[in-house]
Amino acid sequence: MTEFLDFFNFSFFNRALIMSVLGGISCGVIGVWILLLNIPFIGVTMAHSAFAGAIVGIAFGINPLLAGFIFCILSAFIIGPLSDKTKLNNNMSISLLFSFTLGVAFLFIGLQQNSNSEILSFIWGNILMTSWLDIKLSATMIVFLLAFAFLFHRGIVAVLFNREIARSCGISEKYIFYALLIFSSITVSLNLHAIGGLLIYSLIALPSSTAYQITHKIKTMYILSSLFAVGACVSGLFASSIFHLPVGATIIIISCVIFGVSMLFSKKYVAK
Repeated sequence: MTEFLDFFNFSFFNRALIMSVLGGISCGVIGVWILLLNIPFIGVTMAHSAFAGAIVGIAFGINPLLAGFIFCILSAFIIGPLSDKTKLNNNMSISLLFSFTLGVAFLFIGLQQNSNSEILSFIWGNILMTSWLDIKLSATMIVFLLAFAFLFHRGIVAVLFNREIARSCGISEKYIFYALLIFSSITVSLNLHAIGGLLIYSLIALPSSTAYQITHKIKTMYILSSLFAVGACVSGLFASSIFHLPVGATIIIISCVIFGVSMLFSKKYVAK
């Protein structure tokens, strides 16, 4: 017990703990949107966009987090119009962007003369390296995220149900849809360094999928998804610190376990 409490004496651990809560809330909320929009691949694409941006930033001496953020925002502005104007399925347009960003990422990794630990940190993530700036940015983003979810709840529900029906009801579905993409991109970019480009998608998809096993109500899904994500992040942080395991991977494994348990006790699963 004493060893457990000793963790709180380290400022880096306290920052990581706060980031676990903030990252869990944001990933939990946007995970619900991505799940109900039936575009799960967007999480992977945004993660690789942020990762590609970070690698390009490292190559050109630009702040990798800023470069990753810019790439993510650009991706959000590309996906929406690309699927609308070309009449492509959302997943198809996302797949095209995913292929491009993946190519960019590995191109610049190949151009690096020497192996770079900074690149590895963006692949696997390290929440223990969280700074107070990361926390402030994440907290600010969550305020806007929750405000948007509250103020535009009816429009969001309509868009999640069916964009065409939402449009026929006079709802500005295009702008709401684009806003959902932008918030998703910001969330991914802000959690990239903490969770890692290869793992962030799992933290978005698993908690929301777990919540979906329990309820159909969107507001309840927001709460449950965020709780599951926060629980996985916090427990993963402690487990990795105690047993000296990789933090990001531990968080994802715990998320998988939570999802597996929810399937065993889900009425939806049993009914099938």
